[in-house]
Amino acid sequence: MKVFFDSVGCRLNQAEIEKMALDFRAAGYSIAENAAEADLVVINTCAVTAAASADSRQKVRQANRAGAQRIVVTGCWATLEPDEAMGFAGVSAVVPNEQKDQLASQMLGKSIEPYELEPLERDPLPGIHRRTRAFIKVQDGCDNHCTFCVTRLARGKSVSTRKESVLGEVITAEKGQVKEIVLSGVHLASWGRDLPGEERLSDLIEYLLANSRVERIRLSSIEPWDLDERFFDLWQNPRLCPHFHLPLQTGSGETLQRMARHNTPEQYRGLVASIRSRMPEAAITTDLIVGFPGETETEFAESLQFVREMQFAGGHVFKYSAREGTPAAKFTGRVNGSLARERSQSMRAVLAESESRYQQQFLGRTVNVLWESSSQLNQRGWKLHGLTENYLSVSAWGKRNLWNEINQVRITEVKGGLLSGEILES
Repeated sequence: MKVFFDSVGCRLNQAEIEKMALDFRAAGYSIAENAAEADLVVINTCAVTAAASADSRQKVRQANRAGAQRIVVTGCWATLEPDEAMGFAGVSAVVPNEQKDQLASQMLGKSIEPYELEPLERDPLPGIHRRTRAFIKVQDGCDNHCTFCVTRLARGKSVSTRKESVLGEVITAEKGQVKEIVLSGVHLASWGRDLPGEERLSDLIEYLLANSRVERIRLSSIEPWDLDERFFDLWQNPRLCPHFHLPLQTGSGETLQRMARHNTPEQYRGLVASIRSRMPEAAITTDLIVGFPGETETEFAESLQFVREMQFAGGHVFKYSAREGTPAAKFTGRVNGSLARERSQSMRAVLAESESRYQQQFLGRTVNVLWESSSQLNQRGWKLHGLTENYLSVSAWGKRNLWNEINQVRITEVKGGLLSGEILES
């Protein structure tokens, strides 16, 4: 039997489908490259915005049109809208988030034995979700109450994975020749709070550094609070990628209060300064929301100026999307759609300017690139695309296929958000 996995949304969803694939492989099943050749399709959905929910529904339709005989839907959209998900043609089961870890067992009608006697090597998912990097889920759920966010409703309270289990997944990735792991979670900085003892995320990172050999450890999105000085001191170790995705959401203090965020612009400014004092060239990226209910022209101008001041290396801009069940969905002062689009364009322009400025400083310099994809296009050889430690996207031509290798590359051009270079092969 062949199983195809598809996903919408965050890196946590990517980590989850990789783990599900490992479970099915442990039971003797193979992973399909597309829905058309699969006996079973598993779709991990998202509901963070209305667009994400729409994308999730579209994924189900696409799988059905491809001829999938059996579609299983899980993830946040499926958890929040199970009846709607079950009503789609081809869907045979809806698995809520709280049962997601046992999805393979449910579908196969038997328990999946642990991989302790002979651990499986990590095998990258084929097709569109093929990654050299391994996404590892270390935490789920959230205890915060941001007024705009539906994720807490879909995923529940914060739950941490014990460090021994995390290490087991890292070792599995190492056996599969993975060069980089990405630690993922809904509220990553809360790791350890629900576990016995006083350990925090810093302790998990130290534990992985001491007990594994993977060349790169990267963090996914991490909320900009509860991060102490000790946390950033860990980045003296070169195995930790100097890239921090710190969701700001808005640079206006008043808007942050209505969002029920746990930081102020001043605190965020101090955090960024602390990072840059240790790692001047670290990439700091962010998420931003425009058009939040009650956002005045003055508040938006404050947010725009703050983002300009922060000089982010990149980020994502979202127009506010009302999600049923969240407090903000009942707020007054809705921002007109056309005005929200204008604000989104203005914010994106500021981000693009600072991103370009960040990238330009690497022109003519040598960086280390882990190649994520490769394709043989013409007589020039292999066209390669990959990422640096600080999350710069780089392309180059190689004389051979260097997929999943790390090479030094001299940057020769910065254009359209992509860096091009020459591989310095030994």
